[in-house]
Formats: sequence, C-alpha cells, structure tokens
Amino acid sequence: MSSTTLNPRSTTYEFFGPPGALFVTLTVPITIYALYFGCSEQTGGCPPPPPSIVPSIIDAVGDLKWWKGLWDTQATIMYFAWYAFCVVSWKVLPGDWIEGVTLRTEGKIKYKINAFSTFLFALGLTSGVIMTFGPEAFTFFYRKWVGFVTAALLMSVLQGLACYAASFRSDALLALGGNTGNHIYDFFIGRELNPSIGYFDVKSFNELRPGLILWVLINISMACEQATRRGGLHNISDSMWLVLAFQGWYVADGLYNEPAIFTTMDITTDGFGFMLSVGDLAWVPFVYSLQARYLVFKPVELGPIWTAAVFLVNLSGYYIFRGANGEKNDFRNGRNPKNLRFFVTASGSKLLTSGWWGRSRHPNYFGDLLMALAWSLPTGFDTPITYFYIMYFTVLLIHRQHRDDENCEKKYGEDWDKYKKMVPYRIIPYVY
Repeated sequence: MSSTTLNPRSTTYEFFGPPGALFVTLTVPITIYALYFGCSEQTGGCPPPPPSIVPSIIDAVGDLKWWKGLWDTQATIMYFAWYAFCVVSWKVLPGDWIEGVTLRTEGKIKYKINAFSTFLFALGLTSGVIMTFGPEAFTFFYRKWVGFVTAALLMSVLQGLACYAASFRSDALLALGGNTGNHIYDFFIGRELNPSIGYFDVKSFNELRPGLILWVLINISMACEQATRRGGLHNISDSMWLVLAFQGWYVADGLYNEPAIFTTMDITTDGFGFMLSVGDLAWVPFVYSLQARYLVFKPVELGPIWTAAVFLVNLSGYYIFRGANGEKNDFRNGRNPKNLRFFVTASGSKLLTSGWWGRSRHPNYFGDLLMALAWSLPTGFDTPITYFYIMYFTVLLIHRQHRDDENCEKKYGEDWDKYKKMVPYRIIPYVY
C-alpha cells in the first residue's frame, strides 16, 4: 500500500477537537494535584475548611515557590528507577510470546506475556522490605506523594513527545483517528498506533505494568503508613483491608489475563499519545489510590456486617465482569461452551445475543461500575471526594460505550440497528 492509503488523513475529531484535547491535556495534571490538595491531612481535611484552602496549598507547596513544593528529586529518581525495573523485568523474566490482531499491513505484532510475573516479583520485593525493616520503611509514597505525582507526569509528557516525534518515520503505522494534522490534537490522542523499540511495544507495556502495579504498591504503602500510626500491621482497619483486597485482586486479575487486552480498543484502535501515557502512568496509580490514602488519616472501622455487605457488592461486580469477559473471549476464540445465541451480520461477523451479552451491549462495564462503588464504600459517607473514582469512571465508560457504538455502526451498518433491537440496553440491564 502507498503511505496515504495505509495512513489516510483523519477527518473526524473526538473530545470536541483541538480545544477539547488541549483542555484535557491541561486539566488532567491539575486534577491529580487538586485531588491531593483537596483531600489530605497536609491541607486540613477532605475537603479542607474553605477559609484555609488557599493558605494550606501555599504552605504545602512552599511559600508560593510552587516549583519547589511540587518537585522532589529523590521521588523522581525513585519513580524513574521503578519504571526501569519494569522494563528490565519485561526483558529478563520468562514469558510466552503471542500474536495480536491482524493490522492493516496484514501483519501481526508479537507481545511478551509476563506482566503477572512482574507483579509477583514486585510484591515479593515489597514484602521482603516490610518484613525486614518494618512497615515504616515502606511509607515513602505517602510522605512524598506530590513529588511522585510530578515525576509520573514528567514521564508522561516525555513519552508523549517522544512517541509523537517518532510517529513521523516513513514506516510508522498511524492510528486512523490520530492523523488529523493538528499538532495539539494528534499529540493528545496518539498519532502512531503501536510505537515500539524492537519487540518492546510501548503502549501495551504502559497499559499493564508501571501504573497498574504501582497502584497496588501505593495502596500497600498507605496501609503501612496507617499501621505505623496505629501500632503495627495487626491494627490496620477493616476498611483499608477491603480496599487492598478489592483493588489488588482487580489488578492481579487483569495482569493474569494479560492476553485479553490485545483485543481491546486501546490496543487495536487508539494511538499512543499523551492521553494514554498520562492515564497509564499518572492517573491510574495516583487517582485510583485515593481511597487508601484517605483511610490513612481518616480510618474507618466498618464492623463485620458492613464489611460483608461491601464485600458482596464487589463480588457481584467481579462475577459479572469476569463472566461477561469470559463469554466474549471464548466466543472470539471460536469456542461457545454455553451454546450462546448469536446474530450473523452481512459481513460474516457474529454478535452474541444471549448470556451476559444478551442482557446489555456492555455488561462488563456494569460489573466494573459495581466494583468501583465497592472501592469507595469503605471510606464511609463523610465526604463525596472519595467517590470521585466512580463518578469519573461512569463518565468514562459511557463515553467508551458511545465510541464502541459509533464504530460498530460504521462497521455493520443496518445490521447494527437490527442487533440493537435484540439487545436494547447499553450497560445496565433494564436501566440504561
């Protein structure tokens, strides 16, 4: 194929085009910082008393010398060392190689599967530090939070710029939605589909390793900080244990089922730009761990009844999430052990119309939302800020659902209208 045929100019925008892309590029880092300064003991609470917000922020960042308050050299070195650890683990730990979906070039990318091994390795080293030196030795994430956020944002910007610059190679395969010619938009949305260095695929690596695993390590650090304050690991609150268990299991499940990611829209369709870079490296570990950080300075004791109730909410969400994804993955791999009904489109593609996928077009999103609620419930109801995750996640999943529907409508045409009549609900059966 010619270059213009293989990489046609993108003609449509998402996020309201360049102004929206610029807005998100600027506000995502601001939001990450705001969730800290708006919910921390250093600034006076969650949220701080209104009269003290501005003085507390000024004091926290250092007498208006904000660049000194936000920067921490030691935290930056530690963060970049963590990223290097993940890269080295990808290289040296054993793992199978699998092929992804067929690209427009008719080729396939090979991916090394060892994210779960990296996770276990990191957990083993962390456990060794805690057991040898005590929980106080692993509290540095809490004490150097802002510095780590700044380091993660720096890495996100550097990767976004590097991948954007590299996308102008003559042999680069571009994302169909990231080649508009507008620098601001293409930098944000991602111009190259699969930036890589040899067999090292940057996008899939960032999706699964540095941010996701760091999220769990941060939660462990928050539990260590709480344990240090309360006299030992045996005094960690039941609410903190729930958050550790729920979010840790979610990450472990995603890493263990690593091959499933290679058929998702992030990998098959989206380019790798600042949107995915900042999301993977900064947003996931430092926003999703908000509940654990809150429970350090506002510990909540739920008791056995409420603990069991919250556990059932999370278990229900996980049951739906894993069951729906299991049905989808089986069907995509040519298996149908449940004899699920399906609809055959004119192109020959098959769409499930029974099982979880007969109840809604995105039942896995419904399970995700239930789990997101369960992650926030352990923090109680003293503040809405700890429920930011489920509010944000609801908006994100609805946006993804609309993107999926638009892509399927282009792909299947009138058959998609027929399918929507068979499966009318988008995410939540009988509700939405």
